[in-house]
Parts: sequence; structure tokens; C-alpha cells
Amino acid sequence: MDNQQHKAGFVSILGNPNVGKSTLMNVLINERLSIVSSKAQTTRHRIRGIVNGENFQIVYSDTPGLLTPSYKMQEYMMKYAINALQDSDILLYIIECGETKYDENVIKHITQSKVPVILIINKIDLASKEAIMESKHHWETILHPLKTCCISALHATNVNNIIEDIVNLLPLSPPYFPKDELTDRPTRFFVSEIIREKILLQFRKEVPYSVEIEITDYKEEKNITRISANIFVERESQKAIILGHKGESIKELGTKSRLSIEEFLAQKVFLELRVKVQKNWRNDELRLRRFGYGI
Repeated sequence: MDNQQHKAGFVSILGNPNVGKSTLMNVLINERLSIVSSKAQTTRHRIRGIVNGENFQIVYSDTPGLLTPSYKMQEYMMKYAINALQDSDILLYIIECGETKYDENVIKHITQSKVPVILIINKIDLASKEAIMESKHHWETILHPLKTCCISALHATNVNNIIEDIVNLLPLSPPYFPKDELTDRPTRFFVSEIIREKILLQFRKEVPYSVEIEITDYKEEKNITRISANIFVERESQKAIILGHKGESIKELGTKSRLSIEEFLAQKVFLELRVKVQKNWRNDELRLRRFGYGI
């Protein structure tokens, strides 16, 4: 099939924090690229996942949740979300069934962009038919979507309907990325995200939000990959929590992270973790750029 008949486009997944964006992304691409936790603001960067069919290419973007920024890191997160909207051919706006809150400025950005919107109502497995219909009416009145899909991202219910709708809306275009590429992010990025995911799952309260991961060494050998990483926190008290009594917490974190990285790389891994304090890094422009924000 020649390029004139080929379809390709960018599809962004937007929504408020903690509505299942990352779970939906992983289901749509049938790979686990975006980290998932029950905590809001899990996604910090724009992560692309590429899906190829015989005559189409879909480039999905999982973006940070839409929020009012409280510090510089969140300002970057919002820029990723808005830039993804501006670059999109199609927008998936995902809400949790029963959710009613929204930011008027965000809705204004969406409606003024003229990008076709597919409204995704998630977690229908936990809602009554009446609640689903109420959510549908509420959000269709606000967003005026081209399509509405009611799904359960966790159970992949009705997800194929979304894919079919997307393919129908894709513009004619040659592929943007080679057909064998799954993402535009390097392996190191996903290794750091796996470690951060384990921190989100293992620790509570403010600690996960004050953490950033930096891969300092990554060596691929014949039978093993050797990785060293720094875990940055903002306060000594947070460092103590991650280390734990006699280093028990960081040992547990290291084991869980290593096993998941081995699964991701399909190779044996040696993982070394260190914890360092970098005060107020979330408002430090130079430090944020070193961690990959603004790129």
C-alpha cells in the first residue's frame, strides 16, 4: 500500500490526575510503557507509544494530568499536556464515571483547538447504568465530543471501539516513525520510571512526590545489564524514610525494582541505588533540566 493510502496521526490522552490515563495508554498499545499507581500525578512527562497496523500508524501520547501548577515541575507538566493537545490530530479526553469537576481554561484550550475529541468515560465496571448516562450527558454538554466511548481501562472493556474510531479519524499520511519502533523514549527513561513507580507503590504521603530518579550508569554486558541510579529527595527526613531501619526499605525497593526491570529488559540486572538530598529541586530550573524536564 503506497503512502497516499496510508493513515498516521498523533493521539493525545488528556484528563484530570488519577483517572486511568496511563492504564488506558498501556492497554491501547498492548505494552506497559506508562507507570501506573493509585496516586494522582503519576505521569510527569509526555510519553509516546507507537502502534502500527498494515495501513496505519497511531502515535499515542500519555501526558501529565491537568492541574493548577504549584511549583516549576508542575508548570512543565502542564506545558507537556498543552503541547500534546496542540500537536494532536485526535484527542482522547478521559474522565472517571461520576467525575464532574473541570478547569474552564483547559476546556477552552480544547474547544478552541478544533481537534476532534473522543470522550472516554472510564471505570464503568464500578458504576450503574444511570450514573454512566449522567456522566455522558454532563461531559458531552461541556466538550461536544465527536464520539463517546464508555470503558473499563483496567479490564480492557470496549477498548477496541476506541481503536476503531481512531483509525477512522486518522489523516492520510506516511508513518512518522519506523514501523519497528514502540516509543520515542530511550530505555534508560523507562528504567528510571520503573524505579519511581515502585517508590509510588511502596511509600506514602509526600515522599513519592518529592522523588526524582537519575540513571548514572548503564552498562550492557553479555549476560547482565548493570545499572546505577540516584534517588533524589528534598529533605533528610525523606532520605531516612526511603533508606528505612538498617537499610531495609531501600533493599526492598531495590529488589522490587530489579525484578520489574529484568522483566522489561528480558535480561538479568544488577541494580545499585543511592539516595541523595537536593533541596527544593522541584523549583530548581537547572536541576529540572538535568532531570529531563523542558525537553
